[in-house]
Amino acid sequence: MIILKTVKDLTKQLEAYRDAGKTTGFVPTMGALHEGHLSLIREAKAKADITICSIFVNPTQFNDPEDFKKYPVTTGNDIELLLGENVDLLFLPSANEMYPKDLEKKVYPLGPLEMTLEGAHRPGHFQGVAQVIDRLVGIIQPTYMVMGQKDFQQVMIVRRLLALLKSKTALITGPTLREPSGLAKSSRNTRLTAQQLNQAAAIYQALLFGKETAGTIPIKELIQQMEQRLLKAGFAKVDYVAFYDPTNLSPLESYTKGTPAVILVAAFLGDVRLIDNITL
Repeated sequence: MIILKTVKDLTKQLEAYRDAGKTTGFVPTMGALHEGHLSLIREAKAKADITICSIFVNPTQFNDPEDFKKYPVTTGNDIELLLGENVDLLFLPSANEMYPKDLEKKVYPLGPLEMTLEGAHRPGHFQGVAQVIDRLVGIIQPTYMVMGQKDFQQVMIVRRLLALLKSKTALITGPTLREPSGLAKSSRNTRLTAQQLNQAAAIYQALLFGKETAGTIPIKELIQQMEQRLLKAGFAKVDYVAFYDPTNLSPLESYTKGTPAVILVAAFLGDVRLIDNITL
């Protein structure tokens, strides 16, 4: 595996791949890698000749400075995991390398998608996501980019961004990987105690309850019942339980079994904010 830390060196290596007619599969990460990330890397390897991973904890997408400070950094272990997956190239830039002083500042017209759910609770978050993905895709110009369904809204934002940029990169969505308890694998799980890890499984249990019950009671009542289940399980605060149209993330007022929908949840266990979703 080649490890590169500068845009100049990365660009030179990518040119060699292109000259050789190689397709590239790219997995952007913020490190603290786990089996969920590795599953995305395997998706990229299956699609492309060359597999590229980036590790960069992007400061512009954190609206809470404390959350940024606490984000787990496990670079040595991450490199070992990537070596085990035979990744071809790791891009490991600094903040100054990603965001040089002369970099053009942009405002991305992401539309209503930016203002709901995560966007409403984390103002500016998706502008930061768009900024870092724009930068990475502009540098790497991958044939494929692979992201996980756990970040359902983020995937929709990135799809919108690629369309705005008229990018030729194809976005692939990998399924959410879960612990045996059902808890979605996440870098933030490393901040949970053993007791909290047990409690955190209530998110998936609530989502399963929502999926099974949808269409039998009003959506508003279903959401209330799911919130109560989380609070009873020990969650300190529920940011949202949302029952949305999966094509545009607009709220559903009613639901008939058999029609597409997505249920999304964000809730705090202690000071750790967890998100998850399930599609119907």
